Amino acid sequence: MTASERLLKAEAPTRGFKRRVLIGVALAVVGIGSIFYRQAFDILVYVIAVGALWELHKLAERKGTPLHWPVALAAVSGYVALAAFGKLPQYGGHLFDLTILAAFIYGLLRAGSGYLLRAAVTVIAVLYIGKLITYYIVLRNMVPDGLALTVYVVVLVAMTDTASMLVGIRFGRHRLTPISPRKTVEGAAGGFAAAVAVGVLMGVQAPLGFAPWQAALIAAVTSLAAILGDLVESALKRDARVKDAGSAIGSHGGVLDRFDSYLFSGIAYYWMLHLLRGIPFAR
Repeated sequence: MTASERLLKAEAPTRGFKRRVLIGVALAVVGIGSIFYRQAFDILVYVIAVGALWELHKLAERKGTPLHWPVALAAVSGYVALAAFGKLPQYGGHLFDLTILAAFIYGLLRAGSGYLLRAAVTVIAVLYIGKLITYYIVLRNMVPDGLALTVYVVVLVAMTDTASMLVGIRFGRHRLTPISPRKTVEGAAGGFAAAVAVGVLMGVQAPLGFAPWQAALIAAVTSLAAILGDLVESALKRDARVKDAGSAIGSHGGVLDRFDSYLFSGIAYYWMLHLLRGIPFAR
């Protein structure tokens, strides 16, 4: 190996890290920018939902139990559409019932084993992706503070992810869980602390106007949910024996890899607002 080849090999991790950061910043700009335009945000959420659902379908396929894809796609599309038009409270329960019915009926048209398991995986996937992601649309549609509330939760999750990665790379020594060898206690603690600190600084400002203890509690629960969501997706990948759920976002992996933290954090954040602010409970 020549000196130039050794230099290129040594610089590869740095280039990869810079590329990852640049892609992350670009995604953050597009994501936060779309929040200011409700229809654009709805479309972005739908694109993320479909991309994540497809990658989950491929993970399940590797395990021999693929989703009933047409049923799952229709149900996830229905959840996003109902949320976007403010009809989720009235019709969300009916959509869930129809999803169960359609999963069982569609299975009758498919040959092979795993009838019950494929129906169950389809319903779980619809809830995991479709139902959970709609909390962001519901938040954005709130009057008058939907914009601020949505920006706030997106920043909390992004701060958790970014700080966890940076602190973990620099100080990570102790594995957080056997599920993911790259997740460390130090990284999770750094992401959590950064999210709480930023959450308090942002949360006490207008128009949010949280009390400091409210902002700290909301940020803490949201950050923990983001960490948990990341670990759940890691478990899914480990079960399917793959490194990434996909490759749609380059060095960030797939759509599900990039937005897994948002799925659990959206509902956790919403529940905290319900408990502390008395906003109507979404069903």
